[in-house]
Amino acid sequence: MSEQASAGSTSRILTVPNLLSVLRILLIPAFVYLIVHEGTEMAGMLLFAAVAATDWVDGFIARRTGQVSELGKILDPTADRLAIAAGLIAMVVAGAFPLWAALLILVRDALILLAGAVLLLARRGHIDVRFVGKVATFGLMAGITWIAWGNFGLPLAAAMKAMGWAVYAVAIVEYYVATVLYAGDLYRAFAAPRTSRTA
Repeated sequence: MSEQASAGSTSRILTVPNLLSVLRILLIPAFVYLIVHEGTEMAGMLLFAAVAATDWVDGFIARRTGQVSELGKILDPTADRLAIAAGLIAMVVAGAFPLWAALLILVRDALILLAGAVLLLARRGHIDVRFVGKVATFGLMAGITWIAWGNFGLPLAAAMKAMGWAVYAVAIVEYYVATVLYAGDLYRAFAAPRTSRTA
């Protein structure tokens, strides 16, 4: 949680990591269409996996090139949440992922996004992404992809599905551990004096 620009971050908007985050958002309609359209499921799953992978790429670039920005701290996790939500909904619609497992992620993400929006509107800073949250997000994207891959009956279906559920089980626990930590961040943000600017 921060109420002012963190050390090493900038107010720049046009950075390579931010452009990658925007690209991830722009690719959402493409992988959604491919996933729900019969005969293009494999292409959709591969594109979804590629979009998920760029989450780590833009973070790496931001840190290595000194392009960590205040906008990026908001845009990056927002792109993650939107990509996961869109992918999950598409897979549920296509019958490749169970609704109950999707809701465990979607409801949690909706609450986190709502809390983040309230913080920004109240000018009390924003919730910084925690490492455990990033690891959980990566694990869930991998697990979701493998489970759906298996349910679509694509190559190595049985192995991918089994591996996917194993990774999902670990990642969903990490996801809710991160949620508890974010709840503490949220409490501290509202307990702190109000800032005069939006972080």
